[in-house]
Amino acid sequence: MNGQHLSANANALQTRLFADIPMTRTLKLSIAAYDGDSLTLVAPLTPNINDKGCAFGGSLVSLMTLAGWGLIELATNARALECDIYVKDSSIRYLAPVWQDFAAIARLPQSEGFDEFFASLAQNGKGRLRVHCRVPLPEGGDAAILKACYVAVVKGKRETKQEASFEAV
Repeated sequence: MNGQHLSANANALQTRLFADIPMTRTLKLSIAAYDGDSLTLVAPLTPNINDKGCAFGGSLVSLMTLAGWGLIELATNARALECDIYVKDSSIRYLAPVWQDFAAIARLPQSEGFDEFFASLAQNGKGRLRVHCRVPLPEGGDAAILKACYVAVVKGKRETKQEASFEAV
């Protein structure tokens, strides 16, 4: 799917990623799909290659982390909420090498939903959300999976940078 078929919010996210997170330009990522429940980012192999000729693990985890962050960014933007979104913790498993251009797909696990997250944002000015991301292989299965917890803080409601703690969220 190209940029013409993406929502205005998804296109704005692509612009913001390139403007605010310089490594996204180096990764040469782009938004391939967004349907409200999942976000797919894609990246070419060439700028993300390692010494073995396959995708660099750091590029895979970066693309998955950005996909999870972007999914939450798009959901908060759709509700006209301005939030700072952070990765609280994550775990990654590398399962197979990637020898071609690749995608990272982010979605909420079945046990999570946006309703409780947005209720927490409304009540406390902050909330947390688990996101699962995967890099699918063309022949089926996954090359890597990421399970992450993200924290969102409504802008203007967070403590100073020195006081901020993710543990209370």
